[in-house]
Amino acid sequence: MSLRGVVTAVVILFPISEGVVALLRRAKSSVARHADEGSLTILWLTIAISVGIAMFSAGLFPGAAFPASPIVRDILALLLLGLGLSLRWVSIVVLGRFFTVDVAIHQGHTVVERGPYRYVRHPSYTGILIAFLGVGVYCGNWVSLLIVIVPITLAFLRRIKTEELALLRDLGSEYARYRSRTARLIPGVY
Repeated sequence: MSLRGVVTAVVILFPISEGVVALLRRAKSSVARHADEGSLTILWLTIAISVGIAMFSAGLFPGAAFPASPIVRDILALLLLGLGLSLRWVSIVVLGRFFTVDVAIHQGHTVVERGPYRYVRHPSYTGILIAFLGVGVYCGNWVSLLIVIVPITLAFLRRIKTEELALLRDLGSEYARYRSRTARLIPGVY
C-alpha cells in the first residue's frame, strides 16, 4: 500500500473509531447527571459538515495548495493523525469510567489529575483537534485546512464551556483549583 493509501485509510478509520466511542461511551441515566445541552449534536454536525466541505473543496482551490511535496504532506498528515489519536485514546483510558461522549457527571465523580490531565484539562479534545489538523493537511490546501480547523475548534470551545460549567457546578472547589493550575488545551498557552 502506498503512503497516500495508508493516510487515506487512517482518515477513513478516524470517524469510524469515533463512532465506536460514541456508541460505547454514552452516560447511563441511572448513574450520571446529564449536562450536555445539545453540545454533542452541534459537535457532530459541525464535524460532518466541515470535513465534508473540506474534502469536496480540496481540488477547487489550486492556488491554495500547500507548497510541500505530496509525500511531505502525507507524512505530516499521518504524524498529526497518529499523535492526535494517540493522545485522545490515552486520555480516554486515563479518564476511565468518567469519560463519556455526552457531558455527564457520574456518582462519585472526582477530578482526574494523572497522565495528560496533569498538564491540560481537556487532553482528549487536544488530541482530536490535532487529528483534525492532520485531516486538514491531508486535504492538501490552506482553504480546506481552515474549513476543517476553524469551525471544529469553535464547536469544541463551546463544548468545553458546557463541560466546565457542569464540572464546576458539581465538583465545586476541587475542580476550580484544578482549573486554576492547568491550561484548557495547550500546556502553558491556553
